Amino acid sequence: MKQIVVVLTILLGLANAKTFAQNSSAKKSASTNRIIKVDYNKSAGELNTMFKECVGAGRANEGLRADWQQQLTLAKKDCDFKYIRMHGLLTDDMAVYTEDNKGNPQYSYQYVDALYDFLLSINVKPFVELGFMPSRLASGSQTIFWWRGNVTPPKDYKKWEDLIRNLTQHFTERYGEEEVKTWYFEVWNEPNLSPGFWTGTQADYFKLYEYTARAVKSVNSAYKVGGPATAGAAWVPETIDFCSKNNVPIDFISTHSYGVGQGFLDEFGGSGTVLSKESSSVSGDVINSRKQISASDKPNLELHYTEWSSSYTPADPFHDSYHSAAYILQKLKQVGNAANSMSYWVFTDVFEEPGPRFTPFHGGFGLMNTQGIKKAAYFSYDFLNKLGTTELQDTDTSSWATKSANGNMQVLFWDFTYTLPDRTNNQQYYIKDLPSKSKGSVKIQLTGLEKGNYHLEIYKVGYKVNDAYTDYLAMGKPSQLTKQQVNALKEKNNGNPIATAIITIGSDGSYNKDFDINENDVFLLNLVKI
Repeated sequence: MKQIVVVLTILLGLANAKTFAQNSSAKKSASTNRIIKVDYNKSAGELNTMFKECVGAGRANEGLRADWQQQLTLAKKDCDFKYIRMHGLLTDDMAVYTEDNKGNPQYSYQYVDALYDFLLSINVKPFVELGFMPSRLASGSQTIFWWRGNVTPPKDYKKWEDLIRNLTQHFTERYGEEEVKTWYFEVWNEPNLSPGFWTGTQADYFKLYEYTARAVKSVNSAYKVGGPATAGAAWVPETIDFCSKNNVPIDFISTHSYGVGQGFLDEFGGSGTVLSKESSSVSGDVINSRKQISASDKPNLELHYTEWSSSYTPADPFHDSYHSAAYILQKLKQVGNAANSMSYWVFTDVFEEPGPRFTPFHGGFGLMNTQGIKKAAYFSYDFLNKLGTTELQDTDTSSWATKSANGNMQVLFWDFTYTLPDRTNNQQYYIKDLPSKSKGSVKIQLTGLEKGNYHLEIYKVGYKVNDAYTDYLAMGKPSQLTKQQVNALKEKNNGNPIATAIITIGSDGSYNKDFDINENDVFLLNLVKI
């Protein structure tokens, strides 16, 4: 094969230029331990984009903030999330429901309209989580989180049904039935975590679900409604069984999974979370949920994991660590075609379950921190969005290979290595500077390419590469960042290619390249036909 490198530009001041060398260097005494061999002409079908179908956000009221909206606009541009799901659409700070002095319901959707108008203006659809309970409709006073979401059943199920029907009718009048037909209506959030998110029983939840589903369907039978939105992949067979036996409409199953092995509600991170060692964490839940649906009376229901992440607490430094980028890709790859969507929880650290946070990096769920600095995790979705529309056959379990109709080709590959020491929790370990160790090399072997010139772009995430958290640690972990520090972190961790080249593919249509790879590195190759 003839390869002519015309231009080679290495950005970001990388010292480790040998990463991009095509031939062995002194370090190559160790044998290549991975080969990714892909033929451009061997398709595996349309790329399943379940990874960007939906993303999470904290609560609806936060979506009225300018910084939240600016960050979502950026995430839409880079990652192209199609839907967004959030808590608190019906809580008091959204001013949806009250009653007059005679107990007559009064509805107002001014705040909801402002939020949804914005979402649709940037081509993001709402995945409508119906909760929590307006205080004037609530049967009790128990709340959750700093912003006091009421988690009690309605005092009057008929009034709840009327609220949902009125809200759904309002959406129809404002946005049109064809638009609303594309939305999803999800009933409540994690009702199996009682009394945290729901003070009632499972039977009480099923009653709430039935009233809600019938209200939505009474406006338009084509509108999609589902649940049970449980923690830990719970209640899936029970929900389907209830709907089947009682002729209650259901269009999809939704549930959640997190990659830690204990508890499911810890907004302050006090329990000391431990990243699961199980290779099938998260993905095993998803695959099992799909099996449960397939074995049920409703085997064709859609499956939406409306929350997932490495950890269920917004005080877990793994979320900030560069390790999270490879972790996300590994889990999504393992899920395969089992889910219709995998909604990462959440896109931004503008997230106030434990109240406003006081430091710029605090282990928040977000793909971006409160100042909009992109974490390593962000680039997992950014890189995924750069893939082509057709997936190519690839036997490597930690990579995707794709092509585009215009002759372009992409290879996304990574290493996920579990490095957490025994008897150590995430809050102790991932707060440190954690240099990565070598994992040998990866040989990329591409065939079937059309002869001609290509513009090669190489992207990377890893230790000190698009790794804002390690850079923050090097600053001394300031409790507040200056404007200059924020700009410096954004500029250094901007996701631009770390190298570019013009290459020529010869008549044999092949291209080979070796990459040194370290623990938890992520690489994306993009070959653009000139």
